[in-house]
Amino acid sequence: MTDAAKLTMLKSMTGETDDEMLSTYLSMAADIVISRAFPFGDGTETMPTKYDHVQVRVAAYMLNKRGAEGEKVHLENGISRHYESGDIPLSLLRTIIPFTGRINPPAPEPDEGGEDSDTPEP
Repeated sequence: MTDAAKLTMLKSMTGETDDEMLSTYLSMAADIVISRAFPFGDGTETMPTKYDHVQVRVAAYMLNKRGAEGEKVHLENGISRHYESGDIPLSLLRTIIPFTGRINPPAPEPDEGGEDSDTPEP
């Protein structure tokens, strides 16, 4: 999905029209998705395309919570608000499966024929 398509989708989900603000939220959401997908990454990873929709959903969640960050319970005039967590809900983050890799042990160095060598000396 292109950045323009993500921006259009986020606009339709939130009703917000400020492209700069929406792009900022999409960028922050991408950082969250990348850090969840690559928990031991070195910071050079890019946004996996299979999580584009998750990125937009995270951006919409953060945008809709703006001004009420960290709110656990809010009761007013019969309206009740509860947030799953102070940050992004785990139910949304659980859809991101971390990438893993295999750590290869260093290859043993070739034996130089020293004292510990199994090779008989002539």
